[in-house]
Amino acid sequence: MAKVMIIGAGGVATVAAHKMGQNPEVFTSIMIASRTKAKCDRLAAAVAAATGHKDIQTARVDADNVPELVGLLNDYRPDIVVNLALPYQDLTIMEACLQTGCNYLDTANYEPKDEAHFEYSWQWAYRERFEKAGLTAILGCGFDPGVTSIYTAYAAKHHFKEIQYLDIVDCNAGDHHKAFATNFNPEINIREITQKGLYWEDGKWVETEPLEIHKDLTYPEIGPRDSYLLHHEEIESLVINYPTIKRARFWMTFGQQYLKHLEVIQNIGMSRIDEIEYEAPLADGTGTAKVKIVPLQFLKAVLPNPQDLGENYEGQTSIGCRIRGIGNDGKEHTYYVYNNCSHRAAYEETGMQGVSYTTGVPAMIGAMMFLTGKWVMPGVHNVEEFDPDPFMEQLNAKGLPWHELHDIDLEL
Repeated sequence: MAKVMIIGAGGVATVAAHKMGQNPEVFTSIMIASRTKAKCDRLAAAVAAATGHKDIQTARVDADNVPELVGLLNDYRPDIVVNLALPYQDLTIMEACLQTGCNYLDTANYEPKDEAHFEYSWQWAYRERFEKAGLTAILGCGFDPGVTSIYTAYAAKHHFKEIQYLDIVDCNAGDHHKAFATNFNPEINIREITQKGLYWEDGKWVETEPLEIHKDLTYPEIGPRDSYLLHHEEIESLVINYPTIKRARFWMTFGQQYLKHLEVIQNIGMSRIDEIEYEAPLADGTGTAKVKIVPLQFLKAVLPNPQDLGENYEGQTSIGCRIRGIGNDGKEHTYYVYNNCSHRAAYEETGMQGVSYTTGVPAMIGAMMFLTGKWVMPGVHNVEEFDPDPFMEQLNAKGLPWHELHDIDLEL
């Protein structure tokens, strides 16, 4: 009997729960926990109705509160905790897992609430403790990070003696028919995009201004899209695990309407993550009181909920790795491995749009890899440190089929 606890009840958690419900032979018991139990209850009911899974439980937990987490983990005793909450909560959940002897998986690395900055050092600092406890922690098991790192590992295992140039490319060619909306948590999304770019070249990090570098790239079944260089966390671990890499970059597409709105949001101060004081009217109308708010958190409250975008979402995503290096035959080769995901198909299966789907499915597969004994390695590890082959097989089987192109013009 394998028990899994999902922490979080948003779009990614919804997809992961549906996919786990479809595989009861692996996930025999599922617990969904978040700050709002009513959301967990609705999700559990939807998954049970769609999949027929017989053992889906729910609970309320504050993922910022280690004692609360410890209490819930001790009560349920999961084999693995799948952290699909906010990146701010990675460390508290990891701490609770250590205190209760639970294995751990997440999709995004830790970042502090008061700084738009993310790197793996905070989580890598837990390596020795997890290793001594005999517990496995799997980091970055979404799509990017996640599948893109596994694509890289697969290329290194099967096609290249040396990977020298790596470009991760992420295109969302969908249309949700909203003036402005983010495809995942607005607070995390806007923080990520508005910080400075960063890429690896010739053994050092190169910093750019936000969205400073961009060019048209051609995506399969989509065509050319303006693609912008961003900082993205998987590059940090990939250049360590594949030291032959001379240059590694991450690119993401944005439409002009999205960028126009983003510029206005920044210019009027709504992307700020520091507290400001606000004169709020009292409920009884007798005056005002000074309250502190974070502008970006307020903006999140008024923007469309990413979970509600799926119904009218058209188009598809295309995410992959463009790799150049020395092949197994000693000659230079190029390689492009990618997945295209339909927003409509994702919604029809899980009720969520493609961006949530492409993150939630790999999180489920990662948990499956652990529970079936294929990815068990005490310590704290990024996904490329595990065998990519069984994961790649499950991508094809579970809704995210991949495609390969050899010796083509990578445009980069």
